[in-house]
Amino acid sequence: MSQLLDAAAGVANACEPIPGVVTGGQPTLAHLAALKRAGCEVILDIREPMEPQPFGAAAAVAAAGLEYINIPVSHGPLSDDTFDQVRRTVREMAGHKRFFFYCASGNRVGVMLLPYLMLDKGMAEDDAVTEAMRIGMRNAGLMQEALDYVGRRRGRET
Repeated sequence: MSQLLDAAAGVANACEPIPGVVTGGQPTLAHLAALKRAGCEVILDIREPMEPQPFGAAAAVAAAGLEYINIPVSHGPLSDDTFDQVRRTVREMAGHKRFFFYCASGNRVGVMLLPYLMLDKGMAEDDAVTEAMRIGMRNAGLMQEALDYVGRRRGRET
């Protein structure tokens, strides 16, 4: 277990699907401090602004000495622009910055990583779906939206 993943112990669905990228559900303030001590640099929060959180995320993350990025992801339907934005952010940071990527439970994190795993990491659909479920994906409708996005993007990318 990496130090980063160890720092997220107790977070729902905490896992490290990509080296240096820990995913999961809502962290606590103690988790933010532990993540910082473990070398985390960025918190990627995909919760919508109106979703209740136990603390003001932007302020708490800044107080912990971490960079804060919020890309709101609804519970559906999801736009290609939202998938593009999350995928671009993950692609730019993975391997360059250590980060914690969260939503309420890990469900939307798994959904949003599914296209990255398939399009950017070259995983087969079955393997990517299995990994997204390990990350926390539980919503079949959102999974299908992610797979449909992958199909549309494969038609555009060469």
